[in-house]
Amino acid sequence: MKAGFLDKLLARFDRLPAEEMQAFLLRLVQEKGFFEQVFEVLEEGVIICDPTGIITFINRAACKFFGLDAAAAAGKPLEEAVRGFHWPAPRHRRDTVSRDIEVFYPEHRFLNFYLRPVDDAHSDAGHVMLIRDLTQSRRMTEEQIETERLNALTMMAAGVAHEIGNPLNSLNIHLQVLEKKVKKSDAALYRSVREQFDVARGEIQRLDFIIEQFLRAIRPARPVFEMTELNKVIEGAVNFLAPELKDRRITTRLQLHDALPLLRLDANQLKQAFYNLIKNALQAMGTGGSLIIRSDLTEYDALVSFEDTGKGMSAETVAAMHEPWFTTRQSGTGLGMLIVRRIVREHGGELSIESSPGTGTRVTLTLPRGPKPVRFLESGDQPAQPAAPEVIDV
Repeated sequence: MKAGFLDKLLARFDRLPAEEMQAFLLRLVQEKGFFEQVFEVLEEGVIICDPTGIITFINRAACKFFGLDAAAAAGKPLEEAVRGFHWPAPRHRRDTVSRDIEVFYPEHRFLNFYLRPVDDAHSDAGHVMLIRDLTQSRRMTEEQIETERLNALTMMAAGVAHEIGNPLNSLNIHLQVLEKKVKKSDAALYRSVREQFDVARGEIQRLDFIIEQFLRAIRPARPVFEMTELNKVIEGAVNFLAPELKDRRITTRLQLHDALPLLRLDANQLKQAFYNLIKNALQAMGTGGSLIIRSDLTEYDALVSFEDTGKGMSAETVAAMHEPWFTTRQSGTGLGMLIVRRIVREHGGELSIESSPGTGTRVTLTLPRGPKPVRFLESGDQPAQPAAPEVIDV
């Protein structure tokens, strides 16, 4: 539509024949509908506001980003429609504003908005906001940073493991020599201190095992895939930590799908991920509580979830859990979830966290059953429902 079309139309409005007026109005409706259709197919969000920040138009993508309904949002101030958003009106009519923002509902996203006044030399006609989704690019950047830090940590850990491993070996040798001397010189004394020797030897072995597990967890080794029973990996991880679960009086229930197919997994790496998630649940609950571990099946994926009755986390903390080195504990390293994410990602899977303060936390691992083919969905198609799981009390 050419500039000044509306001005000319209004100036001649009272002199137009009915047929010509109808043609002009039809043209207005058609052009308005055309531009709205263009805005609706854009992947970028578009919000048009009047000079005071009242929404006059919002497209489909913007509604998706902010969880809004277009009809309900129209006529509302942008600050009211998008909670936590502050209207950054430009100081001068021709100024523009560009900012990155983070939203947590309906999905955790990183967005950039570009706010610019409508270019009208005669009046302040309002503002146009363009919104782009930066989530994928930011996650790729985070993964790159995570990889660089893991590589640096691996080099450091190898050095630390070497420095600790040598004294441990020396301690073990001297302990064996001391034990033989005591046993040879005084049998009665040896019988009285034999238990202490066993405890010391066991602790040395435990430290050696911890170092080995630590190196295995952070070393960027390629997974060794084999066809594996996922439920057995889960049960192995729970059995390994059963003494600690019992000591903390944690009620543990396994609700395992009884018809899981064999999956292409690295059992050792996945077991390490399960160790870390169970440890996190233990630390969240302290003493007492309930931990439910489920395995399920969908058309294309196997699911494993860990649900605890701990203190839970805020939306901000859940979002930060995806950042390298983040921890909520003073003595924490922030490596636990970093390792879990790396292992799940190397299996081609996904990790999701659901939590809120006072209601506990559920962490779900989605592991692919195999390559997902493309399929066309009919309008009434529903996702496959998992079968009822087997329930086991631990």
